[in-house]
Amino acid sequence: MHASQRDAEILRLLESQGFVSFRQLSGRLDASSATIRRDLERLEADGRLVRVRGGARLAGDGPWEHLVGAPFETNRARHAPEKAAIGRAAAALCRPGEAVIIDGGTTTFQMCGHLAGLELQVLTNSLHIINELLPQAGTRLSAPGGAIFREQNIILSPFEDDGLSHYHAAKLFMGAAAVGPRGLLQADVVLIQAEQKLLARADKLVVLVDSSKFRTSASFVVCDLEAIDVVVTDAGITADEAAMLKAHGIEVIVAGD
Repeated sequence: MHASQRDAEILRLLESQGFVSFRQLSGRLDASSATIRRDLERLEADGRLVRVRGGARLAGDGPWEHLVGAPFETNRARHAPEKAAIGRAAAALCRPGEAVIIDGGTTTFQMCGHLAGLELQVLTNSLHIINELLPQAGTRLSAPGGAIFREQNIILSPFEDDGLSHYHAAKLFMGAAAVGPRGLLQADVVLIQAEQKLLARADKLVVLVDSSKFRTSASFVVCDLEAIDVVVTDAGITADEAAMLKAHGIEVIVAGD
């Protein structure tokens, strides 16, 4: 692979992910470690990227500076009754004593009040969820390493050494900006790599979305529909939307049914 091809691949990964690890580049590029380092040094000198520990990020006030979504408290008020019902239904899927991952979000947050007494092992990247679960004496809590994004009080890391490699969960509970034929979508590139790492640590993916998420769009694909095991939503889902999910082998749970 010529230098121009390597540069194009490095920049393509950065534009889609916001960050690329040195390990990822070593697996993608047909080049030695020394060559990859020189490529990063050259692109940094040209102002195309910034080298950081473990890899590189886009130059400037890039996606690893801020999240594009609404602040947690603002988003929490949207579709609040539906989110409360969805959270309750999702919590009912947890089995006593099992290990689960609860991804940060205003819908997954609604699970917390229904988990007391189950003595779960919970890994979460959300400080809001941690604070909500702390009073539950039997709930054991873990969090990954990373940077705290204040708008959502969420911990995200682009690095490989965030502690997740030693964790395994029966279920991952995750929200989304949108769900459609392309799969589970997010509006923020920062979330993609972090959420894909969570996917690799769980046996089953449970997606919590209010029905409006089937009629919105977002730019970045976290996973395709085949990777989703269960969708928990509200009664606003249409027959066509439910049929789309079921055609891909997804169990659809309508909260309140």
